[in-house]
Formats: sequence, structure tokens, C-alpha cells
Amino acid sequence: MAGGGGAPELYQPLPGGPVTPPAGNRGSRILAPLRREGGRGVAIAVVSTVVFLTLVAVAVVNSTGWPLIKEAFFDGEIFADAFPKIVEKFRRNVFIFLVAEVLVLAVAMVIAVLRSLGGPVFFPLRLMAAAYTDLFRAIPTILVIALLGFGAPALQIKGLPDSDVFWAIVALTLVYSAYVAEVYRAGIESVHPSQVASARSLGLSRRKTLRFVVLPQAVRRVIPPLLNDFIGLQKDSALVAFLGYTEGLRQSQIIQSETFDFTPYVALALIYIVITIPQARFVDWLVERDRRRRQATVGV
Repeated sequence: MAGGGGAPELYQPLPGGPVTPPAGNRGSRILAPLRREGGRGVAIAVVSTVVFLTLVAVAVVNSTGWPLIKEAFFDGEIFADAFPKIVEKFRRNVFIFLVAEVLVLAVAMVIAVLRSLGGPVFFPLRLMAAAYTDLFRAIPTILVIALLGFGAPALQIKGLPDSDVFWAIVALTLVYSAYVAEVYRAGIESVHPSQVASARSLGLSRRKTLRFVVLPQAVRRVIPPLLNDFIGLQKDSALVAFLGYTEGLRQSQIIQSETFDFTPYVALALIYIVITIPQARFVDWLVERDRRRRQATVGV
């Protein structure tokens, strides 16, 4: 690691400049004091966390309304009966998410490239791409699902599918493509113009420069925010229940209406927690790895 003087290890000095804190992720900034303190800091953090959570648990359990909350949200028998049924229907959420993710990656890349085209001749394409991203980022996802899920089949156009799943995937693709396109565009604009100039000087066309020089660097830089968007897409797959399609959330609603108990919602929440938190930690790990790689480059 490059550095001078007594600069802390986590703060990498830039050549010829002052010590600058890294643009690491939130998790690395939270854990940084523990790393500096060593084992003693970790022990204090663990003990203080356990004490805090214990106090919160005692306060909740001893509250006046806890018996009612326990009965309404944490019924063990209902949970044991509902959980397998919800998991079975949750597979449909996974299918919707995976199909939509592939489509979002492709559509968003096209939109981002169109917005990045230079020259007045491409102004109409840039305008259409900008209008697309502005429109679908402005409308709530559930409204897009409702408009397409109920409106498109009602047109009764020959050859137009009327499947709830189809239009839910289309709606999620339209909405998330607008967000992911902006992530792609940020990555494209982060590539230094000298990279493009160098590629052009070597005889590469604009298309090949974009394909072999700009896009590979841009995509590699935006992988963490892309994964964050896909975590959101995974959770928003539950909005398909608004169309009456029986997936995880809809199955929870059915069981809740039969038992008059909210435990099925807790079971579904647990499924999302188990799936989402590891993905979030994986994103943090990628960001931290990228930060270290950048620091190593600066040190060289």
C-alpha cells in the first residue's frame, strides 16, 4: 500500500495530495473503527449489541399489547402450516424475477447506449430514450402493473397475450429498465474520454470502440448498483398479486383470510429476508473489493 507519514491504513493518501477518505461502501465505514481497535473493539461491539437487543426484546415482551401481537403475528401452528405453501408459490416470484432481470439487462443497455450517442443526428433517439426513462421512473411500479395487467388484455388485440404473468413481467421490465439504464449511462460516462480517443487513434470505429472499450469498463464499474436494483426487482415481484395472480404474497393473503391471522405475512417476510440479506452483503463485498482494487492502483 502506498502512503506516507502516519496516515491510517484505511485512508489512502493520493500522490501529491492530502489524505483522502476512500469512497467505500456504508458497511466498510461502519466496520472501520472496529478494524482499528482490533479484538477489543470487536468484543465491545458484540457485547453492546447483545445488551441492546436484549433490552429491546424485554421491553417488547413485557409491553401490554404483546400477548395480542404474539397471537396475531407469531402463531407457531399457523406458521408451520403456511410456510411450505408460501414457499411453493414463491417459486413463481423467482421465475418472474429471473425472466424480468434478463430482459431488463438487455433493454436498459439499449436505452443507455441511445442516450450516450453524440451528434445532432442522434438527437431524436436521445430524446426518446430520455423520455422513456423519465416516464417510467415517474410512474409507481404498481400503477404500471395495473395499467398493463388490466388494460392490455382488455384491448382484445389478436395475438396479444392476456396472461397476468406476461404483463407483470413486461411492466417490471419497463420500470426497472428505466432505472438500470441510468446506472449503465453513469458507467459509460465514467469512462475517461482518453480511452475513447486512444481506441479511435488505433483505428477502431465508433461502434467497436463502444463495444470493446467503453461498455466492458462501464459494466464492470456498475455491477454493485446493478445488484441493488435487482434486489428491488426481486421484492417488487410481489406486486403481481395486485392482478390476482397467486404467488407468494397472494398465497399469504389467502391463508390470512382463512385464519384471520397475520402470521403468513411474517412467514413471507422471513423468506424475503433470507434471500435478500445475503445478496445485500454480497453487494457490500463487491464494493469493498472494488475499493481495495482502486487503492492498489493508486498505490502503484
